[in-house]
Amino acid sequence: MDRSTALTPRHYVAIGGHGPEDVVADARGRVLTGVADGRILRIDGLTEPLAARVEVLAETGGRPLGLELLPDGALLVCDAERGLLGVDLADGTVRVIADEVAGERLRFASNVVALSDGSVYFTVSSRRYPLDQWIGDIVEHTGTGRLLRLAPGDDTPEVLLEGLQFANGLAASGDESFLVVAETGARRLTRYWLDGPQAGRAEPFAENLPGMPDNIWRGGPDGPVWVSLAGPRVPPLDLLHRAAPPVRRAAARIAVRAPYRPTGSIGVLAVDDTGEVVYHLARNRSRFRMVTSVCEASGHLVLGSLWERGIALCEPPAAK
Repeated sequence: MDRSTALTPRHYVAIGGHGPEDVVADARGRVLTGVADGRILRIDGLTEPLAARVEVLAETGGRPLGLELLPDGALLVCDAERGLLGVDLADGTVRVIADEVAGERLRFASNVVALSDGSVYFTVSSRRYPLDQWIGDIVEHTGTGRLLRLAPGDDTPEVLLEGLQFANGLAASGDESFLVVAETGARRLTRYWLDGPQAGRAEPFAENLPGMPDNIWRGGPDGPVWVSLAGPRVPPLDLLHRAAPPVRRAAARIAVRAPYRPTGSIGVLAVDDTGEVVYHLARNRSRFRMVTSVCEASGHLVLGSLWERGIALCEPPAAK
């Protein structure tokens, strides 16, 4: 973690909506995101940020979070209220792919990735708290996050992992032999093996991160996994997580009622397929707050945020 350099937002692009929680880039350098009122937006023209254009592609009728573009041009959406959705970007049609798991309503679906064999994996952050009370889960440390799988042609998700601490971002390794899952509440990345002698097993991939990992993104099999850090490490929170469950529950009840304002500390990481940190970019006093996603597009490092009303464009780090 001593390889940190400055993360400096150069441009702010207002998008006419609140909370672009996840950002993903398409092959033409355009950025897609979902906002609080349910709209899926596409931002074009980022080579000239002051003239960027925002287009409404669809409306989910819920609260879109994690996004995944498919090779055929369709879009997968984790909607915190409606479950896993599919969006036809040509006409804006939205369909529910899965809204139930193991007889339980699927709530707080967080991030999704599709593999080359047609299988779809996605996370559920919390089974106890809804999105608007997300801080309650972080404080209580419920460990009710899940990793789910949807086999090709199936509409019933399979539970692969339980007990995750606010399962969030998701990405595949370059060879698709394992998945990387962000556990926001534990400040770690977890590896889930898909192939080989350890298939079906989970293990730490990168621990003791300098902040709380949120959405993660990979632009291609040869590039690193980019990890957004939604907030800095909070030592008192680390201590609270070691307290008895009744103490954590009481603290969570207070936290969900208290006004929340993110700090000015922002950061992103890039890690390779061994879990080694390639880049750590950080800033302690940023006007752009609560970085919940990051991707590369049109020569920029693009930041999304659950808090902001736009996206931030930063210079990517120099290649090593």
